[in-house]
Amino acid sequence: MKKIALFFLLNAGLFSGAKVFAQNYVLDKTIALPGNGGYDYVFIDQPNHMLYASHGTEVNVVDLKTETVKGTIGGMKGVHGIAIDNELNKGFISDGKADEVIVFDIKTLAVITHIPLDHKGADAIIFDPYSKKIFTFNGHSSSSCVIDPVSMKQIAAIDMGGAPEFAVADGKGTIYNNLEDKSSLNVIDTKTFKVSKNYTLSPCGGPTGIAMDRDNQKLFTVCRENKGLSVVDIPTGKVIQTLPIGVGVDAVVYDPAKKMLVASNGDGTASIFKQDAPGTYNPVQTLTTQYRAKTMAIDLATHKLYFPVADYEQGTKTMMPGTFKLLVYRQQ
Repeated sequence: MKKIALFFLLNAGLFSGAKVFAQNYVLDKTIALPGNGGYDYVFIDQPNHMLYASHGTEVNVVDLKTETVKGTIGGMKGVHGIAIDNELNKGFISDGKADEVIVFDIKTLAVITHIPLDHKGADAIIFDPYSKKIFTFNGHSSSSCVIDPVSMKQIAAIDMGGAPEFAVADGKGTIYNNLEDKSSLNVIDTKTFKVSKNYTLSPCGGPTGIAMDRDNQKLFTVCRENKGLSVVDIPTGKVIQTLPIGVGVDAVVYDPAKKMLVASNGDGTASIFKQDAPGTYNPVQTLTTQYRAKTMAIDLATHKLYFPVADYEQGTKTMMPGTFKLLVYRQQ
């Protein structure tokens, strides 16, 4: 009987240790951001430790070394996303209401120029390190615009065959992009500026955010209609696992060092999973954030999560003035 008791005590200790090892996220601080208006994507420039938060007609910039506001890029009509070309020291902002991309100097935050687009509704925007081009994803036009960051002009447009949401580049000449209205995934060749393949994401419905595990060739797509996170095997294009998440998801991030996967939900939660093996993920935490904290970014240097959000009048979608901020979470 004593041996049996000792066995259970040892196993209980191991299980407890495993839970500690999971390193749950806890609230670290909040960072107040100036201005009013809606918000969308938040982007972290890892080499320069800068965070960019889209915010109505402007972008708030935060120095992550000090976690203080560095400045604001303003004068736009309706900001969605931010992309950075570090070689050229240029940033690019998609202004969906103006149908243009704003170029700024990442050192001074001064606006350099406005690039007009011949397609409407620029939303997500990314830099592809292989082609060294900027790609916008235009939900209203079912297209992508390709921008040369050197000449600062649009050089091509891609027919996406559906309404594109967020995208991720593998750095080897391929971009993967969700089609929200088709519940499918486009594979874009950045050498030819054409869609080379399209994969169904069933049982996913209404995909929004996307992230990538480059080492293990996996994509992570979050979907609103079925409240699921789909794990996609890149070589085959097949969904190999679907994980349950919260309501109103908009973004997903993957931390390759910690093997952690996080989906941010508009219902005030973040669904967090641990990679036990490539292609196998298990839930470790449902983090309480704040109502409509539906986008986020991860600092891969500190492993902190940053959620842009504002306070809302009780029971409504009406934002309270002067309440825009970043919720900052760290691992215990």
